Amino acid sequence: MKVSIIGAGNMGGAIACGLAASGQFGAGDIVCANPSKGKLEALHQQYSIIGTTTHNMVAALEADIIILAVKPWLAEKVLQEISDVFNPARQMLVSVVAGVPIAQLTEWTGHGEEEPTVFRSIPNTAACVCKSMTFLSAAHADARQMETVKALFDTIGSTMVVDEKMLETGMILASCGIAFALRYIRAAAEGGVELGCRASQATEIVAQTLIGAGELLLRNGTHPEQEIDRVTTAGGITIRGLNEMEHAGFTSAVIRGLKACK
Repeated sequence: MKVSIIGAGNMGGAIACGLAASGQFGAGDIVCANPSKGKLEALHQQYSIIGTTTHNMVAALEADIIILAVKPWLAEKVLQEISDVFNPARQMLVSVVAGVPIAQLTEWTGHGEEEPTVFRSIPNTAACVCKSMTFLSAAHADARQMETVKALFDTIGSTMVVDEKMLETGMILASCGIAFALRYIRAAAEGGVELGCRASQATEIVAQTLIGAGELLLRNGTHPEQEIDRVTTAGGITIRGLNEMEHAGFTSAVIRGLKACK
């Protein structure tokens, strides 16, 4: 399967690196297009199997799946540019462009009466280390096509198929959520320094702790409070710390931050 990614910015580059790092693609299977040669050269140096071009039409021509990873205001222009080579009978379009609905993408990609298969995908930047939480929605896709695209994104993390109206919520929780989780890590690491750790040591400790917390929930299928109860003994230090954070508005601040992203 040949995958072309149009756009080598933060998201397009992360997807390209994740696909290359997955070990499931060979040389020539991944092509990335971008007007800036610098970004392309950096990708190729990191993963030599990633092909590069500054021409969007070249990237789109032989692809089975075209991933559109450009800024929202460039999406229509790029789709018009590749329209002469895009073949909806054998190619699928996957957009990771924020805020552009499937109906609009379909209109820009339309080929007369032939309905193109269009997906919207919301990954996050952890795609580059194959740990993305990706959300996927589609129009005019059959079960085989959905399975193919889901399997593609499963190579760079976990994928959840949702209705398009849920993509915004997914973006807030998982894409914006990367920044929120990192801000917690930064805050906890700074506290660790005050408690006597070196900064790098504190960051490693907190980051690994978050990985462990996530794995507990995913593997056990438990509610967070169940796992919290396992480490909060009566009169212990953990419950004192939790209560102090709640007095400072921890839960409320998280919820307000998420709702502010709407």
